[in-house]
Parts: sequence; structure tokens; C-alpha cells
Amino acid sequence: MKAVHFGAGNIGRGFVGLILHNAGYEVVFADVNAELIDALAATPSYRVHEVGPKARDWTVDNYRALNSRTAEAEVVREVATADIVTTAVGPSILKFIAPVIAEGLRARGNKAAPVHVMACENAIGATDLLRSEIEMLLADDEHVLRRAVFANTAVDRIVPGQDPAAGLDVTVEDFFEWAIEKGPFRGKPPAIPEATFVDDLAPYIERKLFTVNTGHATLAYHGFARGASTLVEALEIPEVAAEVAAVLAETKDLLVAKHGFSQAQQEEYLQKNLARFGNPALSDTVERVGRAPLRKLSRHERFVGPAAELVERGRPADALVRAIGAALRFDVPEDAESVRLQELLASDRPSAELAQEITGLDTGSPLLAAVVAEIDAARGARQE
Repeated sequence: MKAVHFGAGNIGRGFVGLILHNAGYEVVFADVNAELIDALAATPSYRVHEVGPKARDWTVDNYRALNSRTAEAEVVREVATADIVTTAVGPSILKFIAPVIAEGLRARGNKAAPVHVMACENAIGATDLLRSEIEMLLADDEHVLRRAVFANTAVDRIVPGQDPAAGLDVTVEDFFEWAIEKGPFRGKPPAIPEATFVDDLAPYIERKLFTVNTGHATLAYHGFARGASTLVEALEIPEVAAEVAAVLAETKDLLVAKHGFSQAQQEEYLQKNLARFGNPALSDTVERVGRAPLRKLSRHERFVGPAAELVERGRPADALVRAIGAALRFDVPEDAESVRLQELLASDRPSAELAQEITGLDTGSPLLAAVVAEIDAARGARQE
């Protein structure tokens, strides 16, 4: 069995690649990072260190590595003969790998079993997004799409920033969840024993996004605003811890009301994640976790998504709005989205116009006024 995985970074090696390796697949890593790919190609194995109550080490071998920029034709051939194609590249990068996958499907014989394509990204419907990009490329050859089965997934594992001296080895938490919708496979899901195949993926995706990602980002942005360097430091600041707890109480309210999780279920999940955030072995920097604030402030992401739904249901979202305000103050010159965000706030455009552009909210949204107020406050803070 063979899996082609796009994205050989820490999540690719320490999560998706590991699980596929454990399932018995030969993993072909594809990435544009020449230094990383060269290192993988020259090394027969790497180690994954799981930290936490069930700590253990894994050795990952039986893999190959290809540069998807300079060896695109080879990657296409690998896709054409793969059983599984997965990604961990970031939602915004999916459109750049879609052409390679599309060409791989073109090269795949009609008699071959369909390849299983799954985008393992921190986004709702990431595989649908990837499929739509591939569909556009195959508009004149639609039957080629039948050579693939596309399934959405929800992935959850904290992979902190790594020690530069670690090389290819990756440190991850001992907890993970990889939920995959089973409907598209029509009773024949791929062999991945450590994955969970579910009838309805939406509750798993939103529970993870609106608890883990919302909580993580809230901790990063409020921690950054108060001068913390790491998430563990941030969580030790009482005001920051209170904001994280308040945000997660609001998202818990939404998840219970929308998806039918019991109060006890979601409280247990919430507390588990607070413990994960405070694990010193997994501590990450507030700057790394807070990067790409424009994406994190977009309409269906971790703040605006749950806040809009709560307000529409007549429920409070005050802590989420304050987290949006903290994200607006994320000013890190090394992060391109942070720079762009600060440029927008420094412009002379009306705050209401900026609120709509940044969050994707329409003029009729009951949340818009609160976001405009946070933008006004962020602009005022810049002038002090």
C-alpha cells in the first residue's frame, strides 16, 4: 500500500505520516522545501516523540521524499499509483497542489481502484475545497474525477514549534484524533486503524475547531497583548486564563445547542484541552500560534464563525468579540498577515468597511457592530 502525503513539515511527519506509517503504508512525502526534502531523502528514518501521560517514541521508516516543485512529474506518477493522497499544507496552499493531483488522476488508469483523497487541514470542508480546485482543472475531462474518492476529515493533535537541533525528529502530544467521514467510501474505507470513521463529521470538526483552535488562538492573542512569550506563560496570567475560559464557555454553549453534545461531554473535552494548553512539554510561542491573523479572523474560522452563530441564536459572544479585538492588536513584523492587518487598521478606510473585509460579515449581521467597535478600539490603541 502507498500513500502520497503533501506537506513534510512537523504535522506531516509527526501526525499524518506517522499514522499512515503505522497503518502499513509506504509514505511518499511531497513538499517544495528543498532542504527538508533533501534531508528526508538522505535519511532512512526519523523519530516521533510523544509527550504526555502516555509518552512513547516511534521510529518512522519505509518512506520516500520528492520535491513537488522540481520533480513534479515524479509526484504525478506517484499519485497515479497511490492508494491514498493526504495533505497537511494549510488551506490556502491546497490550490497550488491541486494541479499535481489532477494530473495524477489523468495518468491513473480507469481500471485502477479509486484513490482516497483527504485534506487534513485546520479548516471546515478542506477536502471539498481541494476537490473544487481539482474539478475546475478537470472541467473538460469530468470522468477523471471518478478515479478518486474525496472525504473530509477532522484532525486534532498539538504539534508545537520544534527545537532547531532536533533535525527531522518531531515532538508531539500523546493525544490525537483523526476523524474521517465514511459516507464517500460506500462501505469500503481505507485501512487506517488509528483513524475514526464517522457518519457525520460536522460535530467533530466544529468541536475541535471551536475548542482547540479557538482556545489556542485566544491564549496566543491575549497572551501576546500582555507580553507573554509562550502559551504556558500566557496561561499563568490570571486575566488571560479568564479570557480563555470565557471563550470556551461560549463555544461550549454553541456546541451543546447545535450538535447535541451533553454539558458533561463538552465540559470534559474543554478541561482536557485546557490541560493540553498548559502542558510545559508542548509549550509553543504566542507569535507562532498567533500567525496568520487574517485567516483566523475570516468568516467561518475560529472566532467569527462561532460568534456569529451565537449572536444569531440570541446567545452572548462577548468573550469571542474580545478575542477578535486581541487578534486585531497582533503586531508581528515577521508575519505577512499581521503586517497586512496593521496596514488595514492604519488606513483611512471606514471601520465598518474594514470589519466586513476582514471578517466576511455582511451588513445585516448582528455581530458587525461589535466588531466595528473592536476595530475602532484597535485603531485608537495604535495612536496612543
